[in-house]
Amino acid sequence: MDCEATKSQCCCGEETDQQKYDKIAEIIDQYKNREGSLIQVLHMAQTVYGYLPMELLKFIAKRMDIPLSEVSGVSTFYPVFSMQPRGKHTIKVCMGTACYVRGGKKLVDRLENMLGIQVGETSEDRKYSLEVVRCLGACGLAPAMMIDETIYKQVNPDKLNSILAKY
Repeated sequence: MDCEATKSQCCCGEETDQQKYDKIAEIIDQYKNREGSLIQVLHMAQTVYGYLPMELLKFIAKRMDIPLSEVSGVSTFYPVFSMQPRGKHTIKVCMGTACYVRGGKKLVDRLENMLGIQVGETSEDRKYSLEVVRCLGACGLAPAMMIDETIYKQVNPDKLNSILAKY
């Protein structure tokens, strides 16, 4: 069920945008006078809101009294920040040398086909976001991929259906 509420608690238990902005305002108020706190504020804002749309960046810049160009520059420089809505689950496929040689690209190709998205995109149902990373630290058991905080080792395309079924 889609929720149309914007000012009070949503009928489906989700927080409204206003409630999220109120939380972010509290975070900013705690950090705005601390030198070098922009990255922490952006990280917490992304945790609350899910991603960092331009409207939110403008809100943060105004509330912290710093130029929008600085907020935008920091948020686009670091790959941990996303300007697009993210999926409930983030799939990261390792494309480091060991994983690539042992079939990492085949995993990416199969996942793109299964999910109907390309690397860097989020599925229409906002269930999955697909990314590639340089290393997951599982080179000896390549190819590896990670969904949220769980690392899967020695993955092959035939295992993907059973892995995704868990989510």
